[in-house]
Amino acid sequence: MTLASSVIVPYAAYLRVYEPLAAFPEPERSHWARYAKRDDLPGAQDELRRSLADLLPVPPVAVPVHESADAFVALVDGVTCVCPWRTRLRGWLALEELPERLPGPLLDAALPPVVRRQAVADFERWLERNPDARPWIRSATWHVPVRWFVLFGDEEREFTKGDDGLILRYRTPMVQARRRVARGLKVLKEALGEGPLIDGLVDVGRWLEEFHPRSLVELDYGGLVHTLPAGQLEDDHSAADVAEGLAALRDGDGERAGVAYERLTDRWSVVRRRQNAS
Repeated sequence: MTLASSVIVPYAAYLRVYEPLAAFPEPERSHWARYAKRDDLPGAQDELRRSLADLLPVPPVAVPVHESADAFVALVDGVTCVCPWRTRLRGWLALEELPERLPGPLLDAALPPVVRRQAVADFERWLERNPDARPWIRSATWHVPVRWFVLFGDEEREFTKGDDGLILRYRTPMVQARRRVARGLKVLKEALGEGPLIDGLVDVGRWLEEFHPRSLVELDYGGLVHTLPAGQLEDDHSAADVAEGLAALRDGDGERAGVAYERLTDRWSVVRRRQNAS
Protein backbone atom coordinates (compact mmCIF):
# COMPACT_ATOMS: atom_id res chain seq x y z
CA MET A 1 0.00 0.00 0.00
CA THR A 2 2.73 2.73 0.42
CA LEU A 3 1.93 5.28 -2.31
CA ALA A 4 -1.60 3.97 -2.51
CA SER A 5 -1.85 4.57 1.21
CA SER A 6 -1.14 8.28 0.85
CA VAL A 7 -3.92 8.51 -1.69
CA ILE A 8 -6.66 6.21 -0.51
CA VAL A 9 -6.23 4.78 2.97
CA PRO A 10 -7.42 7.74 5.12
CA TYR A 11 -10.78 7.75 3.31
CA ALA A 12 -11.22 4.10 2.44
CA ALA A 13 -13.65 1.40 3.50
CA TYR A 14 -12.59 -2.20 3.96
CA LEU A 15 -14.08 -5.63 3.32
CA ARG A 16 -12.23 -8.18 5.47
CA VAL A 17 -12.31 -11.93 6.00
CA TYR A 18 -11.26 -13.44 9.34
CA GLU A 19 -10.37 -17.12 9.02
CA PRO A 20 -10.18 -19.66 11.87
CA LEU A 21 -6.69 -20.85 12.76
CA ALA A 22 -7.52 -24.27 11.32
CA ALA A 23 -7.60 -22.72 7.83
CA PHE A 24 -3.87 -21.95 7.92
CA PRO A 25 -1.10 -24.49 7.23
CA GLU A 26 1.85 -24.87 9.53
CA PRO A 27 4.01 -23.07 10.48
CA GLU A 28 1.72 -20.08 9.81
CA ARG A 29 -1.02 -21.53 12.04
CA SER A 30 1.29 -21.61 15.04
CA HIS A 31 2.48 -18.09 14.30
CA TRP A 32 -1.07 -16.74 14.35
CA ALA A 33 -1.96 -18.76 17.45
CA ARG A 34 0.93 -17.14 19.35
CA TYR A 35 0.19 -13.76 17.79
CA ALA A 36 -3.47 -13.78 18.89
CA LYS A 37 -2.43 -14.16 22.54
CA ARG A 38 -0.49 -10.88 22.56
CA ASP A 39 -1.67 -8.07 24.80
CA ASP A 40 -0.58 -5.36 22.36
CA LEU A 41 -2.41 -6.32 19.18
CA PRO A 42 -2.26 -3.47 16.61
CA GLY A 43 -5.43 -1.92 15.25
CA ALA A 44 -6.54 -0.27 12.02
CA GLN A 45 -4.81 3.02 12.85
CA ASP A 46 -1.54 1.17 13.45
CA GLU A 47 -1.81 -0.43 10.02
CA LEU A 48 -2.40 2.99 8.48
CA ARG A 49 0.54 4.60 10.25
CA ARG A 50 2.91 1.81 9.25
CA SER A 51 1.78 2.03 5.62
CA LEU A 52 2.31 5.78 5.49
CA ALA A 53 5.76 5.42 7.05
CA ASP A 54 6.96 3.76 3.83
CA LEU A 55 6.53 7.08 2.04
CA LEU A 56 9.32 8.76 4.00
CA PRO A 57 12.32 7.38 2.07
CA VAL A 58 13.46 9.16 -1.08
CA PRO A 59 12.57 7.80 -3.54
CA PRO A 60 9.47 6.36 -1.84
CA VAL A 61 9.11 2.61 -1.46
CA ALA A 62 6.47 1.41 -3.92
CA VAL A 63 5.79 -1.84 -2.03
CA PRO A 64 7.16 -3.02 1.34
CA VAL A 65 10.29 -5.14 1.02
CA HIS A 66 8.97 -7.70 3.48
CA GLU A 67 5.49 -9.05 4.02
CA SER A 68 3.69 -7.98 7.19
CA ALA A 69 3.52 -10.51 10.02
CA ASP A 70 0.52 -8.72 11.55
CA ALA A 71 -3.19 -9.39 11.42
CA PHE A 72 -6.54 -8.31 12.82
CA VAL A 73 -7.92 -10.78 15.37
CA ALA A 74 -11.53 -11.61 16.24
CA LEU A 75 -13.09 -14.17 18.57
CA VAL A 76 -16.05 -15.86 16.86
CA ASP A 77 -18.14 -18.16 19.07
CA GLY A 78 -15.05 -18.94 21.10
CA VAL A 79 -12.90 -19.60 18.01
CA THR A 80 -9.90 -17.39 17.27
CA CYS A 81 -10.01 -15.98 13.74
CA VAL A 82 -7.39 -13.82 12.04
CA CYS A 83 -7.34 -11.50 9.08
CA PRO A 84 -3.72 -11.18 7.87
CA TRP A 85 -2.79 -7.69 6.72
CA ARG A 86 -0.71 -8.98 3.79
CA THR A 87 0.47 -5.40 3.26
CA ARG A 88 3.00 -6.31 0.59
CA LEU A 89 0.52 -8.25 -1.56
CA ARG A 90 -2.07 -5.49 -1.23
CA GLY A 91 0.58 -2.95 -2.16
CA TRP A 92 1.28 -4.75 -5.41
CA LEU A 93 -2.42 -4.99 -6.18
CA ALA A 94 -2.94 -1.30 -5.39
CA LEU A 95 -0.01 -0.39 -7.62
CA GLU A 96 -1.81 -1.97 -10.57
CA GLU A 97 -4.80 0.35 -9.99
CA LEU A 98 -2.88 3.61 -9.61
CA PRO A 99 -2.73 4.50 -13.35
CA GLU A 100 -6.56 4.54 -13.30
CA ARG A 101 -6.67 6.73 -10.18
CA LEU A 102 -3.94 9.31 -10.76
CA PRO A 103 -2.94 11.53 -13.70
CA GLY A 104 0.27 10.38 -15.36
CA PRO A 105 2.43 13.39 -14.33
CA LEU A 106 1.33 13.12 -10.69
CA LEU A 107 1.95 9.39 -10.61
CA ASP A 108 5.42 9.78 -12.17
CA ALA A 109 6.31 12.48 -9.63
CA ALA A 110 5.16 10.40 -6.69
CA LEU A 111 6.53 7.09 -7.94
CA PRO A 112 9.06 7.28 -10.80
CA PRO A 113 8.47 4.80 -13.65
CA VAL A 114 11.70 2.93 -12.85
CA VAL A 115 10.47 2.29 -9.30
CA ARG A 116 7.12 1.04 -10.58
CA ARG A 117 8.75 -1.23 -13.17
CA GLN A 118 10.92 -2.82 -10.50
CA ALA A 119 7.88 -3.38 -8.27
CA VAL A 120 5.99 -5.02 -11.14
CA ALA A 121 8.93 -7.31 -11.89
CA ASP A 122 9.18 -8.28 -8.22
CA PHE A 123 5.45 -9.06 -8.17
CA GLU A 124 5.67 -11.26 -11.25
CA ARG A 125 8.50 -13.29 -9.73
CA TRP A 126 6.61 -13.58 -6.45
CA LEU A 127 3.44 -14.77 -8.20
CA GLU A 128 5.37 -17.57 -9.87
CA ARG A 129 6.10 -18.93 -6.38
CA ASN A 130 2.65 -18.07 -4.96
CA PRO A 131 0.09 -18.56 -7.77
CA ASP A 132 -2.87 -19.01 -5.40
CA ALA A 133 -2.25 -15.90 -3.30
CA ARG A 134 -5.20 -13.67 -2.48
CA PRO A 135 -5.72 -10.82 -0.02
CA TRP A 136 -7.87 -11.13 3.07
CA ILE A 137 -8.70 -7.42 2.78
CA ARG A 138 -10.28 -5.39 -0.02
CA SER A 139 -10.51 -1.61 0.06
CA ALA A 140 -12.58 1.05 -1.71
CA THR A 141 -11.86 4.77 -1.88
CA TRP A 142 -14.39 7.41 -0.85
CA HIS A 143 -17.35 5.01 -0.87
CA VAL A 144 -18.64 1.58 0.03
CA PRO A 145 -19.44 -0.40 -3.14
CA VAL A 146 -23.14 -1.26 -3.27
CA ARG A 147 -22.27 -4.92 -3.85
CA TRP A 148 -20.57 -5.09 -0.44
CA PHE A 149 -23.81 -4.22 1.35
CA VAL A 150 -25.49 -7.25 -0.24
CA LEU A 151 -23.46 -9.47 2.12
CA PHE A 152 -24.96 -8.03 5.31
CA GLY A 153 -28.22 -7.51 7.15
CA ASP A 154 -29.19 -4.38 9.05
CA GLU A 155 -29.31 -6.38 12.29
CA GLU A 156 -25.56 -6.99 11.92
CA ARG A 157 -24.76 -3.28 11.93
CA GLU A 158 -22.51 -1.96 14.74
CA PHE A 159 -22.13 1.74 15.45
CA THR A 160 -19.84 2.41 18.41
CA LYS A 161 -17.09 4.67 19.68
CA GLY A 162 -13.72 2.95 20.05
CA ASP A 163 -10.24 4.03 21.10
CA ASP A 164 -9.63 5.53 17.65
CA GLY A 165 -13.02 7.26 17.35
CA LEU A 166 -16.31 6.30 15.74
CA ILE A 167 -16.66 2.82 14.25
CA LEU A 168 -19.36 1.74 11.81
CA ARG A 169 -19.15 -1.84 10.67
CA TYR A 170 -21.09 -4.97 9.79
CA ARG A 171 -20.08 -8.55 10.64
CA THR A 172 -21.64 -11.77 9.39
CA PRO A 173 -20.73 -15.49 9.17
CA MET A 174 -19.24 -16.56 5.86
CA VAL A 175 -22.12 -18.96 5.16
CA GLN A 176 -24.60 -16.11 5.50
CA ALA A 177 -22.56 -13.82 3.26
CA ARG A 178 -22.36 -16.46 0.54
CA ARG A 179 -26.09 -17.16 0.82
CA ARG A 180 -26.92 -13.47 0.40
CA VAL A 181 -24.61 -13.20 -2.62
CA ALA A 182 -26.39 -16.12 -4.29
CA ARG A 183 -29.83 -14.69 -3.55
CA GLY A 184 -28.80 -11.22 -4.67
CA LEU A 185 -27.39 -12.50 -7.93
CA LYS A 186 -30.57 -14.44 -8.66
CA VAL A 187 -32.72 -11.34 -8.15
CA LEU A 188 -30.43 -9.04 -10.14
CA LYS A 189 -30.06 -11.42 -13.07
CA GLU A 190 -33.83 -11.89 -13.30
CA ALA A 191 -34.51 -8.16 -13.01
CA LEU A 192 -31.57 -6.63 -14.89
CA GLY A 193 -30.05 -9.40 -16.98
CA GLU A 194 -26.52 -8.01 -16.86
CA GLY A 195 -24.58 -4.99 -15.70
CA PRO A 196 -21.65 -3.80 -13.56
CA LEU A 197 -23.47 -4.48 -10.28
CA ILE A 198 -23.92 -8.12 -11.26
CA ASP A 199 -20.31 -8.43 -12.45
CA GLY A 200 -19.05 -6.89 -9.22
CA LEU A 201 -21.16 -9.19 -7.07
CA VAL A 202 -19.95 -12.24 -9.01
CA ASP A 203 -16.37 -11.13 -8.33
CA VAL A 204 -17.05 -10.74 -4.60
CA GLY A 205 -18.71 -14.15 -4.52
CA ARG A 206 -15.70 -15.81 -6.15
CA TRP A 207 -13.40 -14.09 -3.67
CA LEU A 208 -15.44 -15.34 -0.70
CA GLU A 209 -15.24 -18.90 -2.01
CA GLU A 210 -11.46 -18.79 -1.46
CA PHE A 211 -11.89 -18.81 2.32
CA HIS A 212 -12.82 -21.25 5.07
CA PRO A 213 -16.62 -21.70 5.38
CA ARG A 214 -16.50 -20.83 9.09
CA SER A 215 -14.85 -17.47 8.49
CA LEU A 216 -16.20 -14.09 9.57
CA VAL A 217 -16.84 -11.38 6.97
CA GLU A 218 -16.57 -7.74 8.02
CA LEU A 219 -17.41 -4.45 6.32
CA ASP A 220 -15.64 -1.58 8.04
CA TYR A 221 -16.36 2.03 7.06
CA GLY A 222 -12.78 2.81 8.09
CA GLY A 223 -11.74 6.38 7.26
CA LEU A 224 -15.13 7.12 5.71
CA VAL A 225 -16.48 7.86 9.19
CA HIS A 226 -14.54 11.13 8.90
CA THR A 227 -16.34 12.12 5.70
CA LEU A 228 -19.92 11.83 7.00
CA PRO A 229 -21.58 14.04 9.63
CA ALA A 230 -22.00 12.23 12.96
CA GLY A 231 -25.78 12.45 12.75
CA GLN A 232 -25.78 10.97 9.28
CA LEU A 233 -23.50 8.16 10.40
CA GLU A 234 -25.91 7.28 13.17
CA ASP A 235 -28.79 7.16 10.67
CA ASP A 236 -26.82 5.28 8.00
CA HIS A 237 -28.58 2.00 7.26
CA SER A 238 -27.24 1.41 3.76
CA ALA A 239 -27.38 -2.38 4.02
CA ALA A 240 -31.07 -2.11 4.84
CA ASP A 241 -31.63 0.11 1.79
CA VAL A 242 -29.87 -2.40 -0.46
CA ALA A 243 -31.88 -5.26 1.01
CA GLU A 244 -35.08 -3.27 0.51
CA GLY A 245 -34.13 -2.56 -3.10
CA LEU A 246 -33.45 -6.24 -3.81
CA ALA A 247 -36.71 -7.27 -2.17
CA ALA A 248 -38.59 -4.74 -4.30
CA LEU A 249 -36.93 -6.03 -7.49
CA ARG A 250 -37.82 -9.58 -6.50
CA ASP A 251 -41.46 -8.48 -6.12
CA GLY A 252 -41.38 -6.65 -9.43
CA ASP A 253 -41.89 -3.29 -7.73
CA GLY A 254 -39.57 -0.98 -9.65
CA GLU A 255 -40.89 2.16 -7.97
CA ARG A 256 -40.09 0.87 -4.47
CA ALA A 257 -36.65 -0.25 -5.64
CA GLY A 258 -36.03 3.23 -7.05
CA VAL A 259 -36.94 4.87 -3.75
CA ALA A 260 -34.50 2.65 -1.85
CA TYR A 261 -31.74 3.37 -4.37
CA GLU A 262 -32.41 7.10 -4.14
CA ARG A 263 -32.01 7.01 -0.35
CA LEU A 264 -28.68 5.27 -0.83
CA THR A 265 -27.34 7.69 -3.44
CA ASP A 266 -28.50 10.77 -1.52
CA ARG A 267 -26.64 9.57 1.56
CA TRP A 268 -23.38 9.01 -0.29
CA SER A 269 -23.58 12.26 -2.26
CA VAL A 270 -22.12 13.99 0.83
CA VAL A 271 -18.96 11.90 0.47
CA ARG A 272 -18.74 12.52 -3.28
CA ARG A 273 -18.90 16.28 -2.71
CA ARG A 274 -16.05 16.07 -0.23
CA GLN A 275 -14.02 13.95 -2.62
CA ASN A 276 -14.49 16.50 -5.43
CA ALA A 277 -13.46 19.32 -3.09
CA SER A 278 -10.27 17.55 -1.94
